[in-house]
Amino acid sequence: MTDWQDLTNLTRGQPFVVERVRLAGSGIAIEGEFELPQLAQLGVEDQVFVTAFVQCHGSIKQMEKIFGVSYPTIKSRLNRISQMLDFVETDPAPPQADVIDRLGRGEITAQEALAELEGRS
Repeated sequence: MTDWQDLTNLTRGQPFVVERVRLAGSGIAIEGEFELPQLAQLGVEDQVFVTAFVQCHGSIKQMEKIFGVSYPTIKSRLNRISQMLDFVETDPAPPQADVIDRLGRGEITAQEALAELEGRS
């Protein structure tokens, strides 16, 4: 088995698609085109950095100590990495049926329902 870092080094930062996945221990293999999650698409150094940031619970002071660099350097790297990642919607719009149900129960006005429904992308 090849280490994930070896695969990342082989591709030299170029995008790639995984076409076969085998479930360990079961012998079942699935073929198709699988896009890697965004964090897995980061370079090894950035993956290590993000992992350290999560383990430090987002403490930039701890990151300064671990990496031996200044606050602006940590912030700059976080900004660079965040620009490579798509925003994940943490407060998605409610499903259309929920809006209509709330309107039917009188919990929201017709204008509020319209605003919620129009706010969808």
